[in-house]
Amino acid sequence: MLKEKIAQLLGEVSGLQANDAAELENLRIKYLSKKGIVNELMAAFRDVPAEEKRAIGIQLNELKSALQNKLAELREALATQEDDHSDLDLTRTPYPVSLGTRHPLSIVKNEIIDIFSRLGFSMADGPEVEDDWHVFSSMNFAEDHPARDMQDTFFVEQHPDIVLRTHTSSVQSRVMEHAEPPIRVICPGRVYRNEAISARAHCFFHQVEGLYIDKDVSFTDLKQVLLTFAREMFGPETKIRLRPSYFPFTEPSAEMDISCNICGGKGCSFCKHTGWVEILGCGMVDPNVLEANGIDSKVYKGYAFGMGVERITNLKYQVKDLRLFSENDVRFLDEFMAAN
Repeated sequence: MLKEKIAQLLGEVSGLQANDAAELENLRIKYLSKKGIVNELMAAFRDVPAEEKRAIGIQLNELKSALQNKLAELREALATQEDDHSDLDLTRTPYPVSLGTRHPLSIVKNEIIDIFSRLGFSMADGPEVEDDWHVFSSMNFAEDHPARDMQDTFFVEQHPDIVLRTHTSSVQSRVMEHAEPPIRVICPGRVYRNEAISARAHCFFHQVEGLYIDKDVSFTDLKQVLLTFAREMFGPETKIRLRPSYFPFTEPSAEMDISCNICGGKGCSFCKHTGWVEILGCGMVDPNVLEANGIDSKVYKGYAFGMGVERITNLKYQVKDLRLFSENDVRFLDEFMAAN
């Protein structure tokens, strides 16, 4: 009986078929698994009379080998079928590959850097975790200046002289310490302020500050550089105006407005119907700052300016909510695909 059963199965092996991997696995389970037909035959083989064991044992081995070879053959045929791309139309346009985009802040920051690099400014960088000297004292901040207060500055716990920089002026201080005039640098980077997060404010943002120190530097030089920047960034018809202001590290100091790039200076809701929009602060470097950083204020003069990258991006792309810049919403980022 067992001998006839094995012979019947051997006859069936050549006709086995599998159209996919699932059917192939079902064949393996049916014949070669622990509960498969071959194992059942092996169990029945124990009851075969001793004089028949040799012949039936040879048959069983032949059946097992035949099944293994057939399953391997089917597996290879399926793999070849999967690799067959004969139906591929090479003339079709490929599916579009979704590409990432640069962040709008990076786009604008790189544009600012490019403009000032063409004006002869090199780029300088410095640490975001700074000491009090480079952030405040070297920049002529008084000991009781409000910016030193916990309401404005993040202090590192247990280290009252270590802070998260509130402006990139600390990089200017480090440059002045180690470089001889003439100095002409811009300092882009992230800064931190202890402020409530809203549509108009954030606890971190980005700045680009500039510094030029040499002999016979004047406010006229500063004005011409900023006018050139404004026209390169916002268009050749852009006008600027400078209003007196106060910063601890510059004297005299000014805030610079540009003619509204939405209405062309005629007045709209964006510029609050004034025709002007503030974009940066600037001024002549205070002699106290030069002396504090080892530069002779009787020989050298300089000017400095600083702008928020978010502010420039808002003006350029009319982004009204600062929080969008740090939420990483790909729908928002995709809007800047064409700007890359």
